[in-house]
Amino acid sequence: MTTTAANSASSHHLSPAFPGRAPWGTANKLRAWQQGAMERYLQEQPRDFLAVATPGAGKTTFALTLASWLLHHHVVQQVTVVAPTEHLKKQWAEAAARIGIKLDPEYSAGPLSKEYQGVAITYAGVGVRPMLHRNRVEQRKTLVILDEIHHAGDSKSWGEACLEAFEPATRRLALTGTPFRSDTNPIPFVAYEEGNDGIRRSAADYTYGYGSALGDGVVRPVIFLSYSGNMRWRTKAGDEIAARLGEPMTKDAISQAWRTALDARGEWMPNVLKAADQRLTEVRKAIPDAGGLVIASDQDSARSYAKLIRELTGEKATVVLSDDTGASKRIDDFTASNDRWMVAVRMVSEGVDVPRLAVGVYATTISTPLFFAQAVGRFVRSRRRGETASVFLPTVPDLLGHANEMEVERDHVLDKPKKEGEEDPYAESEKEMDEANKEEDEDTGEQEQFSFEALESDAVFDRVLFDGAEFGMQAHPGSEEEQDYLGIPGLLEPDQVQMLLQKRQARQIAHSKKRPDEEADLLELPAERRPVVSHKEMLELRKQLNTMVGAYSHQSGKPHGVIHTELRRTCGGPPSAEATAGQLRQRIAKVGEWATRMK
Repeated sequence: MTTTAANSASSHHLSPAFPGRAPWGTANKLRAWQQGAMERYLQEQPRDFLAVATPGAGKTTFALTLASWLLHHHVVQQVTVVAPTEHLKKQWAEAAARIGIKLDPEYSAGPLSKEYQGVAITYAGVGVRPMLHRNRVEQRKTLVILDEIHHAGDSKSWGEACLEAFEPATRRLALTGTPFRSDTNPIPFVAYEEGNDGIRRSAADYTYGYGSALGDGVVRPVIFLSYSGNMRWRTKAGDEIAARLGEPMTKDAISQAWRTALDARGEWMPNVLKAADQRLTEVRKAIPDAGGLVIASDQDSARSYAKLIRELTGEKATVVLSDDTGASKRIDDFTASNDRWMVAVRMVSEGVDVPRLAVGVYATTISTPLFFAQAVGRFVRSRRRGETASVFLPTVPDLLGHANEMEVERDHVLDKPKKEGEEDPYAESEKEMDEANKEEDEDTGEQEQFSFEALESDAVFDRVLFDGAEFGMQAHPGSEEEQDYLGIPGLLEPDQVQMLLQKRQARQIAHSKKRPDEEADLLELPAERRPVVSHKEMLELRKQLNTMVGAYSHQSGKPHGVIHTELRRTCGGPPSAEATAGQLRQRIAKVGEWATRMK
């Protein structure tokens, strides 16, 4: 079937207003990628089809256009949509209704009313009653749309339930907009192909990545604004630790410094929220209804951030807590309003459609690529050319890495290679995803195990990340240099953003050279010359220190513990497990100096 024929066949009976966010000036046509995916589907007419498209690209539009075509041509008689959350199944039903497909989002059991052409349900609902849905699928030819299909791999029981319920379906359309999970639970109805390395990976039938969507003007370019600062906290053992966020340090120390930064009682969060609100004001000059979203770790933090926003701006923020009663209505009300800020816990990390969100604050300690991609996906949906998104981040190596790899797609991998004795590199990431997917903010006991007390924090503007490049030098909050970056217009083409950032960095460097030395109290190096030491490099430094301490112990007869204590007393700083890279190098040099003296 030709492109023109496919387009005509799929859209002649749709509402002229559908899709609502089509390409510029072509509201009654599909976007190029949607048309390409439709054409491939209609040519092959497969029973199973996996479409991977970046958040904000219009997966819902593609799926419902295809559903409309299949219903219109009597390939199927009814539609079942499976979504991750209660809010999303209602969102699907509303979107379907706009093109004349009536889905029941409240269906629970029994015969479906004749006024409906299908149902919208959740993965959890399928998990509870798979046979109920299998019976419906067996009775009439059914298209099953599996939204964010990776959720079928969240637990073995959900995957098995989906397999049992929808195995008899006439057609199955699987959708995902983010990197797949990295566990080895096979996802039902997803094809896997073995590579040259013997590892099986998911095979998509159609892929439309962030880079392609950005080039097509379908999504917004994202400007990441990273903030560092000095953190001080007390460990469970009673030790007081001070560190600068973004400095090389151990994984535990990074985590504790990060949590200290996000504590609403310190100075980091108020300064970053103030900067984000200034950025939102600038963006609203070009996008009058632009909104901001703070993604919080837990309910207490969310309420504290909302209180800070009220104090800083004089306006109340909408607070949305993990699927609590009325959460969907609050999101809908915020979507339709002109209010500035929403604060949410997890609820808005995936799939929730609030197109006017343009400024975000990533105020959670979840650092998996999947969650990060979902979170940033809330800000990239473009409504007209030139809109930009701005996301504020703490200077944490994992987050900076994710921000620099926005265009990287990852397939779902089975048979992960694992060398003997090697730790599972995905285990911690999966643990974090399990935490992120919890419905409740429950007390797991981990808080006690890793308990610490945030004592104080401050914020420093650190760098801007855009399109894989880094710009800027550190600057005080409220400084002319920070304002330069916060004041970038909200309506720009990607190449204009790049050019402006380069100009601002050049201006900042020129300005800093004119300052007296005593005023240069911040780390004034361009961002690309301030690499963050990786966790692997930290492990190598600690290994080198321990090797040298062992050799010196053999040489001097002193126990290892005594030598480490002497090094701390001489060089200063915390135990080596919490020391920075600079402190570790200093101790390595010192123990080398001691060993040389003994020869």
